[in-house]
Amino acid sequence: MPKFKTHRASAKRFKKTANGGLKSGNAFTSHRFHGKTKKQRRQLRGTSMMNNTTLKTYVHMLSR
Repeated sequence: MPKFKTHRASAKRFKKTANGGLKSGNAFTSHRFHGKTKKQRRQLRGTSMMNNTTLKTYVHMLSR
C-alpha cells in the first residue's frame, strides 16, 4: 500500500506546535483596512492558534 501524501497547500499555511496544536496566519488582512479599527488591525498581525473545531481536519491533512 502506498504512503499518504501531505496536503501541500495546508503544509504551506499551517505549522504544527510541540504540543500538537496548529498555528496559522489570520484572515481579513489583505485589503479594506479603512473599515477596521486600529485595534482590529493590530490584533490581526502575526499568527494565532487554530481552534479545536477545525483542528482535527487539518492535522489529518498534515499527517498523511
